[in-house]
Amino acid sequence: MFRSPVRPVALLLTSAALLTACGSAQDPDGTAAGEAAGSAATGYPLTLGNCGHEVTLNSAPRHAVSLNQGSTEILLSLGLADRLAATATWTDPVLKGLEKANASVPRLADNAPSFEKVLDTEPDFVTASFVSTLGTGGVATREQFEKLGVPTYVSPSDCAAGKDNDSAGDGSRSTPLTLDTVYGEIHDLARAFGVEERGDKLVAGLKERVREATDGLDASGVSLMYWFANSQSPYLAGCCGAPGAITRAVGAENVFSDTHDEWPQINWETVADRDPDVIVLGDLTRKSQTAETAKAKIRFLETNPATRNLEAVRKKRYVLLSGQAMNPSLRTVEGIEQVATGLRDLGLVK
Repeated sequence: MFRSPVRPVALLLTSAALLTACGSAQDPDGTAAGEAAGSAATGYPLTLGNCGHEVTLNSAPRHAVSLNQGSTEILLSLGLADRLAATATWTDPVLKGLEKANASVPRLADNAPSFEKVLDTEPDFVTASFVSTLGTGGVATREQFEKLGVPTYVSPSDCAAGKDNDSAGDGSRSTPLTLDTVYGEIHDLARAFGVEERGDKLVAGLKERVREATDGLDASGVSLMYWFANSQSPYLAGCCGAPGAITRAVGAENVFSDTHDEWPQINWETVADRDPDVIVLGDLTRKSQTAETAKAKIRFLETNPATRNLEAVRKKRYVLLSGQAMNPSLRTVEGIEQVATGLRDLGLVK
């Protein structure tokens, strides 16, 4: 969420500089000697349909750049740290268990890097979690990278059927997001890097975690509200993004299920009217909005006249999630686990 624009730049790198491996013997068509046979044997060239683009890879990426944390954590979970040239745009500490892998990959910026900075890494593949990251006002457009011969990939969660990225509040969805779309991204990236078995294993593990977290859970009649950030004009979850997938998985209700905006800004008086049973708080470490951390959110809720008398606030019914768990990503499974555990601990499930 909340990207800042980058200044326009001259394209300083040529396609050849990006795609040619130094010191490699070349076939007449420019393919490194011995590479063509190996690529053919492993399914390359490979073309993936992605958000209205055709992404063609002549070989598995070896110097990729991931521009959003969600995409980065998928690649690290697939054991691809050694294929990453750099990462950028973080809202939270890296997923537990990936600390060592992440530490081996340079970070270009905590937020959006400049186009020049990305090009300096000489990427052979660029991934992002959001259309806006690789769009006008983002790091650069997909076309700018592709003119340099650099394939790009955007999470299908952000361009799935029914997603309108031109409306306010980080876009809107007429069709609820499902975890199958997240699993599809994992399979796509595993295919792109030639590690399909790792992708299958990762998805199977995530599905099992969801099954275990929700087994026997009945949270019907429990209302939830998801607060991502900002205290003056709070970004609260609408019906159909990642929080919607979490809510459906645990069988609860979202008090703002009647809005299809991804993260509408809703005033506190309206929140008071809805009076949720439980408030799910984004616990972010970035510093681009007010009330980023869960601690700051709780302090606001318990001192603000419009919110301090909410039932969830009076009874301290809070569940804390990472920002990534509230975005469509493999961390959404973590969100299901934590909300399910929170509801059980609060004694609100049957």
